Amino acid sequence: MEQLSLDEKENIYHFNDDKLQKHALLTRTLVRTTLVRYTSSQLSPKSLEFKKNEFGKPELLWAKEKNWEPPSLQFNISHTPSLIACAVTSGAVIGIDIEEKQRKTRNNTLSFARRYFSPAEVQILEALTDPDVQQQEFIKLWTMKEAYVKALGRGFWAAPFRDFTIRFRATEGLQSSSQPCSPPYTLETVLETSSSLDKFARSWRFALFELANTHYGAICMEREDHVKDEQGLIRLKAWKTIPFLEDKFVSGTDAVIPISGLTTS
Repeated sequence: MEQLSLDEKENIYHFNDDKLQKHALLTRTLVRTTLVRYTSSQLSPKSLEFKKNEFGKPELLWAKEKNWEPPSLQFNISHTPSLIACAVTSGAVIGIDIEEKQRKTRNNTLSFARRYFSPAEVQILEALTDPDVQQQEFIKLWTMKEAYVKALGRGFWAAPFRDFTIRFRATEGLQSSSQPCSPPYTLETVLETSSSLDKFARSWRFALFELANTHYGAICMEREDHVKDEQGLIRLKAWKTIPFLEDKFVSGTDAVIPISGLTTS
């Protein structure tokens, strides 16, 4: 608690439930302890300051320090009741979303998809006859769409899910798959936006993965022109962390299993 700002502490105390308080405390501490990794020990977790854009996305607010140039960090967070994720890049805008693999929707999966997804995405889900497969593909699509609007920094209501389509395409140029996320495969993610989002549809890279065997995770990251790689993959270094208690590098293990667009090597 001593690492947090007064506003963060007040927000935590607004929760009446002890579990929610603990979850909020861990989230804010994880963000602070993760970001200071990239300051060459110039700053402490407590010293970090934040601001929010007009849609509420948090950003770092660097204090001017003599004889030190702060890194150009971008970050984003996502959480479920059992897991918190913090993604950090140097310079490139990023969005991350994680969802429990066994997440259930309030209504029928297709009914929910017809309300929030684009017609093209609904058509892909309707083609799946196995309800369990359909539910899993729905969660994966939802996770990737969330990562995109969070990368935009605009949020769900400012960038409605129905206004853009996530498609999965084989890198060999094959047609989009009716079961786009069923490994093994090598796929790329194609983003199609409506005219209302065209001005935000810069070049983005996507990655989809399994996390801790219990969650799906998605990253949407602004493509950097100076970064070249053979397959356009996002290179991820992942740690399993409990602030001040545990910090284990888990890239290349079963804790992070790439599905599409990702390498942990």
